[in-house]
Amino acid sequence: MIYLLEDDDNIRKLIEYALSSQNMKTVGFARPSEFWETLENEIPSLLLLDIMLPEEDGLSILKKLRSLERTKNLPIIMLTAKGTEYDKVIGLDTGADDYLAKPFGMTELIARIKALLRRSSYSNSGTELTVGDLKIVPEKHTVTLRGEEISLSYKEYELLLALVKADGKVLTRDVLLNLIWGYDFDGETRTVDVHIRHLRAKLGDESIIETVKGVGYKIGGVK
Repeated sequence: MIYLLEDDDNIRKLIEYALSSQNMKTVGFARPSEFWETLENEIPSLLLLDIMLPEEDGLSILKKLRSLERTKNLPIIMLTAKGTEYDKVIGLDTGADDYLAKPFGMTELIARIKALLRRSSYSNSGTELTVGDLKIVPEKHTVTLRGEEISLSYKEYELLLALVKADGKVLTRDVLLNLIWGYDFDGETRTVDVHIRHLRAKLGDESIIETVKGVGYKIGGVK
């Protein structure tokens, strides 16, 4: 099930039609209040979220969804008329998984949806991973350090998981952008550096994540 929160009737109906033609069951909402009411009964597989909305803007909704336990890992694609790099980085750093500026083609939208659902399935599957005192349980989406659970943002979690699953291999900033922020996200690689810095601060052990100067990052010792 895919939820679509878009107040423009023409755009909403067009997207609903395009997704239904791909056998993707979709429920559209024109107002955030309708969305929140339905969300109480069912969590979708993915949310398409516009930024400019009545009642409540999309970024506020995004922040709220990421703060709630039941929706903190919900795959979300932002749909917006804003297309500057600044707006894109703000949306992604707030917790969106992908960003599509209007006007966009339905073929591209469908490709983004399929790519995100594949990435989401990857990040929530697999066996328990350990690096020293650090433990990651993908099925539960939890990270613990010396038995204490660490609160990570959605992007911080995915970034750590990607590095650990690389099993000591160096991942370049471009590769990490591709894996975590989407296959064609063209934001500056400083986005990766900022998240690495936040992640290191929360882990409390900078030796776990190593910087390979001029290349990217790596992590070792996976059991």
